[in-house]
Amino acid sequence: MSSNIRAMIADVEVEDLEAAIPLIPLYRELAGDVEVRRFPYRDLELASVGPFLLYSGPLDTYVSQTATVIVDSLDPVLKALSNAGAEVLEGPDEVPNGTRILARHPDGSAFEYLQPRT
Repeated sequence: MSSNIRAMIADVEVEDLEAAIPLIPLYRELAGDVEVRRFPYRDLELASVGPFLLYSGPLDTYVSQTATVIVDSLDPVLKALSNAGAEVLEGPDEVPNGTRILARHPDGSAFEYLQPRT
């Protein structure tokens, strides 16, 4: 059986994205000198650096996530979450890069699951 998971992205909460910019070279070096992509989402500012996602803004209005999991399909994720008694906190929602859900696992951890656009 093959995995539905394509990749995982480490979510890095920073108080101020502009102040965190000096950290970008470290993340780029760790990720293999990838391109940095900055973009807004709702009222957050984000910087994507390979498998790292730095973000800042009014974080008290958001659920702190452990990671973003990139999947081929959200269907088996939703089934597994339901079987485990997890709580879907948001979604499925269409976002600029695909469809996402945010779920709290029974152990209390929260993960974003993203099915990219094809």
